[in-house]
Amino acid sequence: MKPPKLTIYNHQRAQKVDARWIQRTARAALPACLVAARNADAPLFALPEIEVSIISDQQITRVHAGFLEDATPTDVITFHHGEILVSADTAARQGPEHGQPLNCELALYVIHGLLHLAGWDDHDPAEQKQMHALQEDILRRAVNST
Repeated sequence: MKPPKLTIYNHQRAQKVDARWIQRTARAALPACLVAARNADAPLFALPEIEVSIISDQQITRVHAGFLEDATPTDVITFHHGEILVSADTAARQGPEHGQPLNCELALYVIHGLLHLAGWDDHDPAEQKQMHALQEDILRRAVNST
């Protein structure tokens, strides 16, 4: 099976991000996300392409309100049709709290979105704990391979 094409677009200018590094890291993480799929009919297996947009808190808040009825900023929103939105502003705030530079935090958000496409759900506390450990491990391995 051929993995989906993954492209990163930077649609914000407030934060200085290295979209090419994030794209390389996300592409390196993609095979591990496929292996970690929760079920054979996960959207990740059927997608020919995944588009990731790095956007601002203002932009992600509008999407969050429109689709999830929550008018607050969030880190990542994943659509099963292969679109992942990540907030650079949220990453800039949360990265230091997690001991991560901005680009690593954004790559972690992309991996989180890929895992959602692989059938993972973080609404259950036990699964959330597993998912977070998995995404950290995948990020570490992807960074070490690039």
